[in-house]
Amino acid sequence: MKHILLAACAVAILSGCGSQGKQAAPTGNPFLSEYTTPFQVPPFDQIKMEHYKPAFLQGMEEQQKEIDAIVNNPEPATFQNTIAALDQSGTLLRKVSTVFYGLKSANTNDEMDALSRELSPLQSKHSDDIALNEKLFARIKAVYENPGNLDKEQKKLLEETYKDFVRGGANLDAESQKKLRELNSEISMLQLTFGQNMQKETNAFQLIVDKEEDLAGLPQNLIASAAETAKEAGMEGKWIFTLHNPSVMPFLQYADNRDLREKIFKGYINRGNNGNEYDNKEVVRKLLKARLEKAKLMGYENYASFALEERMAKTPDAVYKLLDQIWTPTLSKAKEELADINAEIKKDGKTFTAEGWDWRYYADRAKKAKFDLDENQVRPYLKLENVRNGVFYVANKLYDITFTQLDNLPLPHPDAQAFECKDKDGSHLGVLYMDFFPRASKKGGAWCGSYRSQTYKDGKKVAPVVTVVCNFTKPAAGQPALLSADEANTLFHEFGHALHNLFKDVHYYGVASVPRDFVELPSQIDEHWAFEPEVLNVYAKHYQTGEVIPAGLVEKMDKSGKYGQGFATAEYLAASLLDMDYHVLKEIPDDMDVMQFETETLGKRGLLKQIPSRYRTTYFNHTMGGGYTAGYYSYIWAEVLDCDAYEAYKETGDIFNQEVAGKFRKYILTPGCIDDAMDMYVNFRGKEPGIDPLLKNRGLK
Repeated sequence: MKHILLAACAVAILSGCGSQGKQAAPTGNPFLSEYTTPFQVPPFDQIKMEHYKPAFLQGMEEQQKEIDAIVNNPEPATFQNTIAALDQSGTLLRKVSTVFYGLKSANTNDEMDALSRELSPLQSKHSDDIALNEKLFARIKAVYENPGNLDKEQKKLLEETYKDFVRGGANLDAESQKKLRELNSEISMLQLTFGQNMQKETNAFQLIVDKEEDLAGLPQNLIASAAETAKEAGMEGKWIFTLHNPSVMPFLQYADNRDLREKIFKGYINRGNNGNEYDNKEVVRKLLKARLEKAKLMGYENYASFALEERMAKTPDAVYKLLDQIWTPTLSKAKEELADINAEIKKDGKTFTAEGWDWRYYADRAKKAKFDLDENQVRPYLKLENVRNGVFYVANKLYDITFTQLDNLPLPHPDAQAFECKDKDGSHLGVLYMDFFPRASKKGGAWCGSYRSQTYKDGKKVAPVVTVVCNFTKPAAGQPALLSADEANTLFHEFGHALHNLFKDVHYYGVASVPRDFVELPSQIDEHWAFEPEVLNVYAKHYQTGEVIPAGLVEKMDKSGKYGQGFATAEYLAASLLDMDYHVLKEIPDDMDVMQFETETLGKRGLLKQIPSRYRTTYFNHTMGGGYTAGYYSYIWAEVLDCDAYEAYKETGDIFNQEVAGKFRKYILTPGCIDDAMDMYVNFRGKEPGIDPLLKNRGLK
């Protein structure tokens, strides 16, 4: 029930409660009254832990009453009294869910974790009570068989609603429906447990350095950040490195101390695989078994077939066909890079065989040798605020939209910033929050979500409240945040998702979401502008002197940009293949060793031992936590689209061509899923995409 029951699937959204922009607090629970804040954003400063549970319970109760009213309506079923009424049900539940799960992703605590576990079975039951309501499905089916005169968007909502109920088990017999309820509840709890275990494992590891000589090779900003982390932990005078990406990845890239690189590398790749209370191996086995059982109950031979039916790929074979096309040139490129690494090791007079903890370190040295480029030369030109303004600049050049910082809004966390987005005619498009730095209470990675989805109420458009959440390198006190090139790229990526949310214009929740393997197109195409010279000249300015990034440095960045794609593509494809290989299984043995399965399934494809899967099984939250289950391939699937789509701009000789941008907005960013995903792409591009632009973009051809 992905379109209707937002509480159960709660997409990632924002961060912890802030104290700015306080409004006069209404009496009682803020979820139970209209927000009086500017733009009716959530009143984060008023929301307390004790408000969530009553709002969830009342929200579920209210939605059930709305469902009962639909079912017991004596009038014949119509689009308005059944399909539209169902789509609009659950207002309070949607309202509290978006806040709770947004905050839980970005600023959780033990109380929120405990409440989420308490709510999980209640939400699963509530979802199933709707999805398996026999009388409700009968009314939906009646409209489906006799739709009457509907417009295009209404027809799509009807199709999606009917399909959702069928895929939700509406056609199963009573005994099978009972089993489905049990499986849905089990899957929900296992996914929740997996994510909580992964976060606790990530936070538990600390690499404590107490000798200054062990910091050799590390950039000063990383050393300062590690000193700040140690100070916060009561270990002033030492340095603490963590498994959060802004700490672990540059440590592996720059630390001269090989023993310490090995220690932090093994800490990173063994999360959830330490035989402790947060071990995820058995969680994964049970989850795979439950998913497979659900798929078979629904009439599919494996879970991937069930999941992919709703996506552009349609079948596992189509996914493997794409991945296999890219795997061979990727492996060849990775072997070339390994030869470079071994050559660098020999330059050091060393005789050891390269291991996983050596790759980033020696690949960085090889890159410097080939292109005379140290990535730390670039960082001073990538001050966070400047990169953010560069993101806004590109959006303005393409779409004539503007972003203005707001100081009068309650913030989801003190670190967050708020902006109003206005369209080219000055009309309000939405509110955008941005929250940049890691904390122990924030899950890893970067994401975009919304506190309020775009919709219509009483015929008037309701603008979205969107958020971008990242985990960028946090600066030492009094210092500016200087991003790596990868972090700058990430900001462009997540902002592309934000544009998708801001530009969307649909009347029903049920047609708002695009397929999983299409959703990365709006984000990934935005990355193409990040390092274009004419864009860098606008935002890449030295944080001390204001000097624009030198043309020579930009040229080096361009020439070296594709170096390392063997490693990057191999680790990504390995994770995509691992995800698929788990979910095409037709049997899950009771004694299945998931780590052995991982080793065997990637080993048989010839993955180099020095390259671990980007996400190993026990911390692969994209698939085991839900969201990208049998879907991690989506990034490369969408990359075929985004590389081909960017060619549409380049073919005009103007990467800011507003005519092309206007078509992209109209056909890709605005319509939700009213049209079939490939039809949307062809409407924009005039043809289906080819794979060559992707291979060229990654330097694999």
